[in-house]
Amino acid sequence: MEEENRRDDHLHNLMNTHQQKIHPDDRDNTREDHELHHHNELSFCPLFKGLTQSEHDDFLERNVKEILTFKKGETVVRQDDPITFVMLLVQGSVRTEMITQEGNILNIDILEAVIPLAPAFIYGTKNCYPVDVTAVEPCTFLKISRAVWLEEMARNKKLMTNFLTMNADLTLFLTNKLQMISLKSLRMKISTFLLENTTIDQDTFTLKQSRTRLAEYFGVQRQSLARTLKEMEDEGTIELRGKNVKVLDRSRLIRG
Repeated sequence: MEEENRRDDHLHNLMNTHQQKIHPDDRDNTREDHELHHHNELSFCPLFKGLTQSEHDDFLERNVKEILTFKKGETVVRQDDPITFVMLLVQGSVRTEMITQEGNILNIDILEAVIPLAPAFIYGTKNCYPVDVTAVEPCTFLKISRAVWLEEMARNKKLMTNFLTMNADLTLFLTNKLQMISLKSLRMKISTFLLENTTIDQDTFTLKQSRTRLAEYFGVQRQSLARTLKEMEDEGTIELRGKNVKVLDRSRLIRG
């Protein structure tokens, strides 16, 4: 019990120190963030899957030395910024965008806590952020040394396995994203997106982003997206209820 209290005190004191550095006008907006010493929700991070609560708590106690917070709309990192430490998003959500050589903005994804930024690029030869990252809402990050993170994975096989799995999943996501970009028809892009987010057994999912953000994701105007979704709904391919989407005719989606 004494050891558990010491772990709680570590994060509690860290958050209190960070709280004192925040302007008074911003403290109400981040009040919930400063309850991170009740950090059981961090166990939902894919990196900590399969770890005991004690292993998870010990990891945080040893390695979390600094807290970073960002306001809604604030830039977290920019494309090509060097990755000098691991940034673990523990509160809020961020938008990732890529600037093409032509200067166009390509919406990549919305990331929600709890997840590290750009895990596949942390130890690359060119370890730079591949995208711009912007806070969709007030966000909190735990800052952890890259060297220390590597040492932790060397000592814990489960942590290493989780890291490799996350990177494999990210590679698959980026591959699917590239495939979607190569599609010419908006309908085909939407169909691919719906197929990726559903299965035969699980035919319903909830959109993480607004229709405006989804339109940016597909690289089209919001009106074009709304029109195509309405056509797909009228023909009986999908059913829309707010942010909930249900696939009614999977075979038609596959045909595009």
